[in-house]
Amino acid sequence: MSTKPARRLLPGPERDKVAAGLKAEYEAGTSVRRIAEATGRSYGAVHRLLAEAGVQFRPRGGAAGDAVVSTDAG
Repeated sequence: MSTKPARRLLPGPERDKVAAGLKAEYEAGTSVRRIAEATGRSYGAVHRLLAEAGVQFRPRGGAAGDAVVSTDAG
């Protein structure tokens, strides 16, 4: 059984560069969870990098435009 070592967050300027890229994705509407899945990072790591990048977080529960609309006329 092989175990992967815990991935550490990048230090210094490289960390800032990654955080800026994640911030652009988040501000374009991508959720923290989707960014985490796409980058192979944990939710907490992505959230921490976004916070360090100065992101204004959206309310939980998704965007209002993502609501499911019922087409049932009854």
